[in-house]
Amino acid sequence: MHIQLARLRRKLSAEQIAERTGLGRETIYNIEQGSPTVAIGSYLQVLFVLGLEKDLTNVAAADPIGRKLQDAGIITRKRAPKQSKKS
Repeated sequence: MHIQLARLRRKLSAEQIAERTGLGRETIYNIEQGSPTVAIGSYLQVLFVLGLEKDLTNVAAADPIGRKLQDAGIITRKRAPKQSKKS
C-alpha cells in the first residue's frame, strides 16, 4: 500500500512503472498489494524507480531485541541449530 501511495504522489501510472522496471503490470499490482510471492529483486526495482532504494538501509536499523541481547552479553549463534529430520 505504501508503494502505491509513493507512486501516486509522483503522479506515475502503474504502466509507467512497469515500463521503467521491465516488469509486468500484474507484478506491479502484486507489489503494491504487498504480495509475498513477488521476488525481492522486483520490489527493489520498483523502489529504485521511485527513488526509495535508500530506505532499505533502515530495514533492521531499529533492532531493540538484538540490542538487548547484545547489552546483556548473551551469546547467540551465527546459525540456527539444525533441525532433525523425522521420518
